[in-house]
Amino acid sequence: MSIAYLVVTTITVVVTAGIAVADYIPAGFVLANSAEVGVRRSWLPMLGTLKLAGALGLLAGLVVPAIGIAAAAGLVLFFLGAIVTHVRAGVLYNIAFPGAYLLLSTASLVLLAAK
Repeated sequence: MSIAYLVVTTITVVVTAGIAVADYIPAGFVLANSAEVGVRRSWLPMLGTLKLAGALGLLAGLVVPAIGIAAAAGLVLFFLGAIVTHVRAGVLYNIAFPGAYLLLSTASLVLLAAK
């Protein structure tokens, strides 16, 4: 297992789990952003669950690579959807946030698949 994979995946797990918790609370910035891009408040627990499942799947992928690949691929699709949602709503000033999560998820997927 490469050091790069461990570092990138650990960062991805921590930040993805963190934003999942923010969805569950729900944090003020999550509520504001969701309203701006047209995501209903009632969707936040499910979105948080999907993010948390992805983070836990990446963690499990340290032991069972197939689970990590599935989790990383799921997170890539999830955050692609977030980017599309921002673009469709015309909310681009903060698109770097889902973009960063997408980048980390993609890096985790590429590094795991390259193993």
